[in-house]
Formats: sequence, C-alpha cells, structure tokens
Amino acid sequence: MSPNRALLTCAAAGIGGAVLLPDGPGLGWSLTAAVVFALLRKVRPVWAVLSVALFAVGAFVAAEWLFVLCALAGCAAGSLAVVGGRTARGLVFGAGAVPVATVWALPWVARGVKERGTPPMTRPILVTVGLLLVFVPLLAGADAAFADLLSFVIPEESAGRPITLFLSVAFLTVGACYLLASPVDLDGTAVLPRTVARRDWVLPVGALVLLFAAFVAVQITTLFAGDEHVITTADLTYADHARGGFWQLLAVTVLTLCVIAMVARLAQLDSPTDRQWLRVLLGALSVLTLVIVASALTRMWLYQQAYGFTVLRVLVSACELWLGVVYLLVLAAGVRLEGAWLARAVVGTGFAALLGLAALNPDRFIAERNIERWHATYKIDIRYLSRLSDDAVPALASLPPELRDCALAYRRVPADDWRAWNLGRQNARTTLAEIENLWCTRSER
Repeated sequence: MSPNRALLTCAAAGIGGAVLLPDGPGLGWSLTAAVVFALLRKVRPVWAVLSVALFAVGAFVAAEWLFVLCALAGCAAGSLAVVGGRTARGLVFGAGAVPVATVWALPWVARGVKERGTPPMTRPILVTVGLLLVFVPLLAGADAAFADLLSFVIPEESAGRPITLFLSVAFLTVGACYLLASPVDLDGTAVLPRTVARRDWVLPVGALVLLFAAFVAVQITTLFAGDEHVITTADLTYADHARGGFWQLLAVTVLTLCVIAMVARLAQLDSPTDRQWLRVLLGALSVLTLVIVASALTRMWLYQQAYGFTVLRVLVSACELWLGVVYLLVLAAGVRLEGAWLARAVVGTGFAALLGLAALNPDRFIAERNIERWHATYKIDIRYLSRLSDDAVPALASLPPELRDCALAYRRVPADDWRAWNLGRQNARTTLAEIENLWCTRSER
C-alpha cells in the first residue's frame, strides 16, 4: 500500500467513524469496524471477524462495563488482524501494534506525499471535508427543520466530537496501512535455549504435584460437599467458605499456569525419558489444577446462591472458567509436546469467552437469578438490582408491583438513532411502555 493510497484510506475510514460511531454501546461500532477492514482489505480474516463480533456486542447488550471490555478486546483483535502473530510474544506486541505504528506512519505518509505528490482527488476531497465541517454545524444551528433532516446522517452533537472521532479513526487506520505496507515480524527469531536439566525441574514440579494431590485428597469431602458442608461445620458461613478460599484458589490457578509455561519452555528434551517425565508431571499438575478450578467455581456458585449474584461475582467466575479451558488446551498440547498453536488458541478462546459472556447477557442473568432467589428466600437487594443496566429491565418487570416499581420507577431509556440502536435498550423501552403508573414508596429509594 502506497502512502497516497493510505492517505485516502484513512480519510475514508475517518469519515465513516465520524458518521457511524455512537456515544455508548450501539450498532455503529461494528459497522465502523467492518468499514475499516473493508478499506484495508488485506487483513487476517479470523481475527477481523472476531474483532467485528466483539464490537457487535454493543448492538445487543446495554451493559457499558461489558461493552468496554469487548471494545478493548475488539481493538486488540483488530490489531492482530493487521499484523498477525504466532507466538506469545508476537500476540502480546501485535495486540497493540496499530496504535504504536501511528508514530511512524504519519512521517511515512508525509514523505510519500512529498516525493510522489498527492493523487488527483486528494485535495478536493480534503477541501470538501473541511468546508462541510465548518458550514454544516452553522446551517444546522440556523434552522431546526434542517437540523432534524441532518440528524439522520450526522449525530446531534457538538462539532468537536465528530472531528475527534474522524481524527482517532483516521490515525489508527493510517497506522494499520503502514504495517500492511511494511510488515514486521513481532514473533522474533530468538529461541530460548532448553538449559534446565531433568534433575533441576523434576523435584520442584513433583513436589507441587504431591502438594496439590494432598490438598485435593484432604479437601475432597469439602470441595464439592456444597450446602451440607457449610451447614454442618460450626462457625462457617457461605461468605467464609467462598471468600476464604476462592481468591487463593484463583491465584493458585494463575501461578501454576506460569510454572507450567516456564518448565515446558526451558526443560531439556534430549531423550525419550525427558519427554515422558515432562508429560507425566505437567499432565498431573494440570489435571489437579482443573480440580482446584472446579472447587473455586463451586465455592463461588454456593456464595452467589446464598447471597445473590453480582457483576463482579459473575465476571470472576467467567475468568476462572476460561482458565479451566486454558488448562484443557495445555493438556492437549502436552500429549505430543507440540504447542506452536497454543498461544493463538489461548488468545482466541479469551476473545470467545468474552463473546460467550455477552451471549449470557450478564445483567439480565443476574436479575433473573436474584429473582429466583427471592422466590425461594424472600430476600432481595432492590437497590442493587435497580442500578443494573437496561438489559435487566425485562426481568425486573416480572417482580410483584411493589418491588417492580421500586426497581424501575426512576428508569429512563432515551430513544436511539440508527447508529446507537441497541437490542437491550429497545427491549427495556418496550417493557417500560407496557407498565403503567410506576410508583415507589419504599424508604430505601
């Protein structure tokens, strides 16, 4: 890709971002991503599809915290669609390569334009854009009818935001163009030498295996005993059972993954015996860690059943579940001691886990589970549920009127234009329109 073409590409992408991007979750994010990838063309399709899918979460889920996570992951996947990556090093650096590349891309475009001159249509296009940015806001401010006509194409905002969006998308696009024109190998060629002999790693890893086996054996009656263990143990509450162990078990899961990665990367494999020891010990460590993952998830599930579901509890449970998937991938790689694909699989499943979390619709799921708990225990935190996003409105509407009104009385869901269209907000508006005379008299409101 030449600098002149990059200039036109980033201008087109910037215009698309200025017109399509909404303020908050909405359809326009995925449309903008699709436009940018269509303009770039030579991108890696799997990462590009993942990126568009992650941005598309904004069209279906109203929870802003989830959309922010998906948008950040969408940016990382989009960067990988441009530069690729096979190793862990390549994927880490590739996820942020496009923003960094803008530092070199702007001088590259300037030199190319200076040496080759601008394409015939560049100047008229840029002048046209500049004139429209000046005169459109002035005319829209002069006549309300004309402003209403323009609102379908141009968001009803100050002139500063479209300009900011134009520049942001254009700069990122020119960085992507630079990387496509001058590919970089972020994977590197250096290979860490396998210098750790079997005698140096078998003892510490074997000790961990024995420690984990002892922990599982001692706790086997309590790890999965559930309610019975909490009820029959003196001075033990669900909070103590979950909080007293979940975060420690989560730390064990992450640290063990680091140990496995280091040993698998540095251990000598000079003989069949070396490879057999590696398979057996790391495989045993992974299997035992999977049991610990299941224990952590069980503790958190019991805690949520007893005290209610929250965003944080659902999010950390999803992270722990994804770590369990990572351990299954590690076991698969260890069967043949071939893990060239493992880093990409870990990152890909991480993106897929976010999409799965979005498909769960966490805020609505949390509301539904807490309502089920209310039917069983008559305990409910209306104050917390009322602060959930618009995704939760259909579930909250199923509560009895005295609870429903206090959860929804102050809920306002403004109308969206086509850029900001969101299924969660649309369902919330429809639900609220079917309810009459919301009125809350509870003191905590």
